[in-house]
Amino acid sequence: MNLVTAPRPSPETRRTVDRLSVESFATRAEMGAAAAADIAAALAGRLARQSGVRMVFAAAPSQADMLKALCAAPGIDWSRVAAFHMDEYIGLPPSSPARFGNWLDEHVFSRLPFAAVHRITPEPDAAAEVRRYCDLLNEAPVDFVCLGIGVNGHIAFNDPPVADFNDPADVKIVELDDICRQQQVDDDCFPDLASVPHRAVTLTVPRLMRADRLFCVVPGAVKRLAVSKTLYGPLSTECPASVLRIHEACTLYLDKDSDPDA
Repeated sequence: MNLVTAPRPSPETRRTVDRLSVESFATRAEMGAAAAADIAAALAGRLARQSGVRMVFAAAPSQADMLKALCAAPGIDWSRVAAFHMDEYIGLPPSSPARFGNWLDEHVFSRLPFAAVHRITPEPDAAAEVRRYCDLLNEAPVDFVCLGIGVNGHIAFNDPPVADFNDPADVKIVELDDICRQQQVDDDCFPDLASVPHRAVTLTVPRLMRADRLFCVVPGAVKRLAVSKTLYGPLSTECPASVLRIHEACTLYLDKDSDPDA
């Protein structure tokens, strides 16, 4: 059966910075549609040659356009895809809509028939959950990671004060810096800074970088400085996302607002 799909939007510009592929689109919607098309194509290709796929999702409003388009992509056998998420707050009630697991349930986990959905559940023992989640991740290779970049340059909850490009851990408990916490307020995920938890469980930088392919979706003017540091600053934990420049298969998707060269 031939499935009719909308054409993949074309970027206004393409460039490469070190090993990092960068595509910049006129609109946020086009950026999300293009990223989703590439992820769907990668999934179809991988499922054609192996029995299953394991992928990690970021939870953030910046990912919503991509996830909406990905959920609508035809022809993907989601029953052979196992889903993980990359970070979770410590200290929020299980029913809180601000929990990343709940956000992902709304935007992707409940919308697709995954083979399995592995949620980070810090209660009642966050240290034990770190060990459990690490073991789950290490049962087999991770194929794909869908991620974003924070206003402080973080990837997952690896903020500059805690990011470690040579971290011996795969999953860890971190203290969130105030720039990261304020971003959650500015994203309308919390009413005020006092409501944002101080601690979280996160996948580490090396754990993310070991995935075969990374798809990094970063829209919005508030991310422009972080993108500039990612692309043109030193390779440093002062901007943790700068490490993406050395991954062998990472694409960064921007819109005109987030692209420092637009």
